Amino acid sequence: MINERKITAWSGPMGLVIGILLGASAINFFVGAISKENPGLLIVSLPLLMLSILAFTGLFTVQPNQAVVLIFFGTYVGTVRDAGWWWTNPFNLKKRISLRVRSLNGHTIKVNDKAGNPVEIAAVVVWRVRDTAQASFDVEDYDAFVSVQSETAVRHLASEYPYDAEDHEGLSLRGSTDRVSQTLRQELQERLQQAGVDVMEARLSHLAYAQEIAGAMLQRQQAAAIIAARQKIVDGAVGMVEMALERLKRNNVVDLDDEKKAAMVSNLLVVLCGERAATPVLNTGTLHQ
Repeated sequence: MINERKITAWSGPMGLVIGILLGASAINFFVGAISKENPGLLIVSLPLLMLSILAFTGLFTVQPNQAVVLIFFGTYVGTVRDAGWWWTNPFNLKKRISLRVRSLNGHTIKVNDKAGNPVEIAAVVVWRVRDTAQASFDVEDYDAFVSVQSETAVRHLASEYPYDAEDHEGLSLRGSTDRVSQTLRQELQERLQQAGVDVMEARLSHLAYAQEIAGAMLQRQQAAAIIAARQKIVDGAVGMVEMALERLKRNNVVDLDDEKKAAMVSNLLVVLCGERAATPVLNTGTLHQ
């Protein structure tokens, strides 16, 4: 593992001045060789001209949130992180690496959740390069490495949690978004540590049942919603019936025996729990048949 070593390059204007002086000297010797017909001066001007060209090739710029990795004949020299115009050894290979925050929008993949149900899942990963030396030398291509490891982590995450918790208390992909996202970020950080990458955020961007079971799961969710709604309606209706019987008894409106109470409870429950409005039947006779 190669760790980053931050260095400061020489000033760019200084490199420019040295290049100009070498070029001017080469021209001066060349003119002198022509005017004085001295081949020796011509031999001196050629190396000076080559050194001038090399001096100009050592100039480079570093933009904000950018780093330049310097490599001298296969040896890591260091990394220049300071923005500006700089000059370095012309023989140094200069490799630029962006330090800006990047966003990876992962592809939608199909994988089985913990319960074995096929689901479609995708994630968005926000990351940036932390160590330029590791990103340059410890992995072949850190962009591709981030993409592959992100997909692998999402697949592993989906297999660790069910799509939806039946008891509504356990962890699930749909119901525990924050916890699942935190777990995904931690796993990605461990996987990308060797590439010198920091994961700033990781969240699921797409989550759905696969098409082959989407219809069945939709019916299941609808049935669960209907049962929950019916349960709440029945609880409310029973409370209203109890309140009606209690108030009738307390206010001495009518004295009902057990049979009449049962009939009244049945009628009220039909009215309160029915899906459609009840059609009343008026009794124009007495209370007793």
